[in-house]
Amino acid sequence: MFQGKRILLGVGGGIAVYRAVELMRLFIKQGAEVQVVMTKSAQEFVTPLTFEALSGNKVHSDLFDLTEQHGMGHIQLVRWADVVVVAPATANLITKVSRGIGEDLLTTLLLASEKPVLIAPAMNVSMWQAESNQANMKILRERGFYIVEPVLGALACGEQGAGRLAEPETIVQATLPLLAAQTLAGQTWVINAGPTIEAWDAVRVLSNRATGTLGALLADAAAVRGAAVTLIAGKDTPPTRADVQRIDVESAAQMLEASMDAAKGVDVFVGTAAVSDFKFADEVQGKLKRSGNMQVELIENIDIIQTVAGMQQRPTKVIAFAAESENHVVYAQDKLKRKGVDAIIANDVSNMGADKASGWWVTANHQETLPATSKQTFAANIIQAVCSLGLSKQ
Repeated sequence: MFQGKRILLGVGGGIAVYRAVELMRLFIKQGAEVQVVMTKSAQEFVTPLTFEALSGNKVHSDLFDLTEQHGMGHIQLVRWADVVVVAPATANLITKVSRGIGEDLLTTLLLASEKPVLIAPAMNVSMWQAESNQANMKILRERGFYIVEPVLGALACGEQGAGRLAEPETIVQATLPLLAAQTLAGQTWVINAGPTIEAWDAVRVLSNRATGTLGALLADAAAVRGAAVTLIAGKDTPPTRADVQRIDVESAAQMLEASMDAAKGVDVFVGTAAVSDFKFADEVQGKLKRSGNMQVELIENIDIIQTVAGMQQRPTKVIAFAAESENHVVYAQDKLKRKGVDAIIANDVSNMGADKASGWWVTANHQETLPATSKQTFAANIIQAVCSLGLSKQ
């Protein structure tokens, strides 16, 4: 989602400047073009040459550079950007912007910007908590600035507390919604993901090779587009964005209970989880000792996606996944009718645990091939397909 996007990175003075270099590299790695504006105090910690060498663009710092004014002046520079990110933002910088003071290039850009602005403060804990600073932060929030608050940790001054610049990865994740069209704003999505685990005894379990990666990516992608997302995550499902509500479960019974509670009346339920079809008829207490060959009785687990689709307060749209080894579309069409879902993504069992994904999008009157691509792109394609169904309440 950063591919082809333009990010204007403002760098204030402070020891956390070195982390702005890492932040810039993450943006570039994701496909964004980055222009950097540094305050004079920021240049005392890291030279402009560092940012120039890594970004391939000249660093901007002088408000009255006539050469710049004939090329990319301060107004043109902020109009060039899709989003403005300031990291680190010092107490001094925050004060000036909140009071409408534009005395250098960065503060002038922030006052002139009509683009989304994300600010990541970093300062001493006492400065962060000071009444005057909190009043200034309140002003910025009221004016529509987005804030990534500092985190607890060891500070350069030797103290401990809130004031440390948020992790660059966190700032990147917070930037995403400012670049994505909020096509899912106002919608509620519930997604389940990952494998389920059925205990045999205190040590041994029945499970499968699913990783939960696609479900986690779907949750992130829906949240970035403005949806309120709940992810019901099986064992070892990868971490997700902070704004995704996450419920961790293990067994199919736990996933069923969590799915039914979360799915009542939501807009979309997507069942990506690889739920075990069977569980042990009897769970052994403690550890079962080896004693030669034995027979184990398995009984069928309840079908979560079919149960959700048949709920009284049914989600507006229920989307299922079906992993098959052959006749993918035929089996998907049969499951579509039996389970009462609105669409099925059929995929091959060989995709389980793979880096890429592919499959078929199947509805009652339509089917299309979803070509092999990265799981991140595949997740975006699924969201687009779900939106094509229409989400008007029944």
